[in-house]
Amino acid sequence: MILAIDIGNTTVALGGIRDGRVCFVARMDTVRTRTAAEYRAEMDKVFAHRRHPERPVRFEGAVLTSVVPQITGALAECARYYTGKKPVIVSPEIRTGLTMAVDEPHAVGKDRLVDAAYAAANFPLPVITAGPGAPPLRFNVGGQGPGVPGRCDLPGASTGLRALGERCAQLPQVHLGSPKSAIGTNTEKCMLSGSVMGTAVLIDGMVQRIEEELGQSATLVVTGGLAKYVAPLCRHPLTYDPELLMKGLALLYQLNAPQPAPRHTAAGGRRPGQPGHPHAKRPYPKKRTRREPEALVG
Repeated sequence: MILAIDIGNTTVALGGIRDGRVCFVARMDTVRTRTAAEYRAEMDKVFAHRRHPERPVRFEGAVLTSVVPQITGALAECARYYTGKKPVIVSPEIRTGLTMAVDEPHAVGKDRLVDAAYAAANFPLPVITAGPGAPPLRFNVGGQGPGVPGRCDLPGASTGLRALGERCAQLPQVHLGSPKSAIGTNTEKCMLSGSVMGTAVLIDGMVQRIEEELGQSATLVVTGGLAKYVAPLCRHPLTYDPELLMKGLALLYQLNAPQPAPRHTAAGGRRPGQPGHPHAKRPYPKKRTRREPEALVG
């Protein structure tokens, strides 16, 4: 099983992935002042709930992506503790299968690299990934080839709702959900409709504009924790995959993890009896022949 760690601005997601299948996902709060030991204590609690006496949680390697540089080192240390190996850390320098056709590759969020890498490898191109679950609403645009020619950011639904509640004295804090209609009959319903349904309309509109610039239709993949409220309200055909990032991390691990040294087998390695094999027979010294008596000269 592979340990996948996604360090976000609000939460740290921990995933267990086996053979490309996401076995579990758990989350911890992102606390920038925590040490590696403190994060390890939290991770112990997470794994304790999933550990069985006969089947303990064991990780053969780890992959990590982060948008919070202050705690990247601490979580990387935790990953090494649980696996005994240095984790694969997502960056533009590792193998992703993408061509970064942007002005500043290092400015691209690492989670975007992960989403784009998996989408480009598993969906028809061109492909657009949209993540309304993060504080910003993120769009990645992949062209005809396996590249990332561009992206765009907008305030997400949760950001808009929180800003309304914090900046407007007479507006309440509203939790995200699925609005029943576009027209609200009270303050909470109006705010929910404007934020969630407005985000769906925004996604449809942005995808339409992107397709016009590309000159062709594109595959739309929607992901993120809050996308479950937005995706059903979109008019553009889409695929909703809440595990897109975890699957992408597993893909990048496969592309970048050191491969184990091949083992010698009986078919391809040294066979018993060959020099160098531990059970090779030692050559016996040559037997001495009996010396024949010399002829007498009379």
